[in-house]
Amino acid sequence: MNDTVLPVRGAAPYDVVIGHHLAHRLPAMLGESVQRIAVLYDGTLGQLAQPLVDSLVDAYDVLALGLPPGEAGKSAAVVADLWEALGAAGFTRSDVVVTFGGGATTDLGGFVAATWLRGVRVIHLPTTLLGMVDAAVGGKTGINTNAGKNLVGAFHEPAGVLCDLALLRTLPRDELVAGLGEVIKCGFIADPVILDLVESTDPESLTVDSPVLRELVERAIKVKIDVVVDDLRETGGADDHPGREVLNYGHTMAHAIERASGYAVRHGEAVAIGCVYVAEVARREGILPEAVADRHHTAFARVGLPTTWSGATFDELHDTMLVDKKSRGSQLRLVVLDDLARPRILPGPSTDVLRAAYDTMTGADR
Repeated sequence: MNDTVLPVRGAAPYDVVIGHHLAHRLPAMLGESVQRIAVLYDGTLGQLAQPLVDSLVDAYDVLALGLPPGEAGKSAAVVADLWEALGAAGFTRSDVVVTFGGGATTDLGGFVAATWLRGVRVIHLPTTLLGMVDAAVGGKTGINTNAGKNLVGAFHEPAGVLCDLALLRTLPRDELVAGLGEVIKCGFIADPVILDLVESTDPESLTVDSPVLRELVERAIKVKIDVVVDDLRETGGADDHPGREVLNYGHTMAHAIERASGYAVRHGEAVAIGCVYVAEVARREGILPEAVADRHHTAFARVGLPTTWSGATFDELHDTMLVDKKSRGSQLRLVVLDDLARPRILPGPSTDVLRAAYDTMTGADR
């Protein structure tokens, strides 16, 4: 099957390429004036990253830097070490950062590229389903603090993204399933065909070589591209559409769960739980039809994602949600749905409704 090229035609145009074995496309994305390339890779993927490094060393000065794996590595201390490494290597504005890893690597590497010399080019080679459909596209970068996830960051669009589906062969099944959390979210907020595909396909057949998985990946990326082109910096959409904030559907609770679990709950798993939670909030507020709220449970559960969690108290999670990036002052704002693909912002939901939805999320009211 031929590669799929999805153009992102915003202020800084670039292409997202989807296919198998895409390393040969990297030199064209790098451009002609590059001397140095910093390959920032998940430190657990050294053997997988080595062929990429080897393919570059004859033509470029390559600085290969292994990163601490997962969300724990997205810290100011790690960023400072990377800045020092770039400085020691004489990294200039004409040079390029290449990230190789999952969503955490993309977030961290993108932030380093955004902040070094006030911005150098970055190309993402995501190695996880989550990275392909979420973190690598759209130019959001970030690191974590003790207060929460991705609270420090910058908007910095990549110069290109290579979604090499062959890399997913190295992914444990649980990680592949977790990535489907973001895919199914896109079905609810913008493209219900995604839900139809998930609900009509045997979950066990969603493998790396599955044409359905590829279609799901392409559809999810298209959803994200359409949103970020219209609202890169999350300033809001037209006609009461939440704009880029719609991509955070379910994320207010998801990020709170991730933090409360010490990031033991995978991001895609937390998103699934968070989407089910916010659908329950909308149902209790009289906004979302019962059938659509129920469909959240069944769609995520069908592929093996969790829909309940009871690892923290309501007050603990609520305190974290209040420092969510969508909050304004002390007011919590949630992305909710009126129906499939009809998102809007719900400002100031009642604490009683939030708590009741939490009880449903933990199974306490069942």
